[in-house]
Amino acid sequence: MKLLRFGPVGEEKPGILDGNGSIRDLSGLIADLGPDQLAPDALEKLAAIDLDSLPVIAPDTRLGAPVADVRKVLAIGLNYADHAAETGAIPPEEPMLFSKAVTAICGPNDPTELPSHASQLDWEVELGFVIGTRAKHIAAGEGLSHIAGYVLANDYSERGWQKERAGQFVKGKSHDSFCPLGPWLVTRDEIADPQAIDLSLSVSGASRQNGSTATMIHKVAFLVEYLSQFVTLEPGDVVLTGTPPGVGAGMSPKQFLKAGDVVELEGAGLGRQRHDVVAVGG
Repeated sequence: MKLLRFGPVGEEKPGILDGNGSIRDLSGLIADLGPDQLAPDALEKLAAIDLDSLPVIAPDTRLGAPVADVRKVLAIGLNYADHAAETGAIPPEEPMLFSKAVTAICGPNDPTELPSHASQLDWEVELGFVIGTRAKHIAAGEGLSHIAGYVLANDYSERGWQKERAGQFVKGKSHDSFCPLGPWLVTRDEIADPQAIDLSLSVSGASRQNGSTATMIHKVAFLVEYLSQFVTLEPGDVVLTGTPPGVGAGMSPKQFLKAGDVVELEGAGLGRQRHDVVAVGG
């Protein structure tokens, strides 16, 4: 299934994509697509619905992030060896973990805010996964079974705030609009191999990133198992798995986003995102 949420900001309703690519309204059956709807039994009930019986939503309706009430967003840094090399970093032996504020989450086509005091806003196309069942101290080989589904994500990063303003990465990762998710949550049964997903990103029509999750250092299943040793993963939690090479900070000379740029990204089977970069005060 491809599950989604549609409607104005703060008023999103749950939906599902049918086999013809039309959005169907689930709001008459479930309140939202949050932690309670991501459990295996809840997803089974959704899979059994006759989609033809549901109302069709206009195709130009705004899409929100496909998961509601996210409690935490965790992210993995330097998880592609070629990305680490372009930034002059040595890939860590263990996954590099940081977080993003949940207030950074936005829809897949919402504008990307460029604050007036930001000068190094960078892009990072990523595979994200969403937890469906609680994971704490889980054993090797159990990681994928705790995932409800996968999402396309852009881990926007203000490099100056991230690396030059002291403290942890979270400062450069958490401004509003810095975590667009979607367009939909693709349930785990539709992704045969999360390590075989092509990812791409362009800026104002110029190709910047082209990679595959096949080259990830720490694979998805391991990440679930690893993280669960330190942090209890709860239904609805989002984990971003790292980005392939091609970020602005890795270019020579470095290139960063400016107002008026258009960022477009795609993940095979995960859909597409499009963001207009807009200047904001503060």
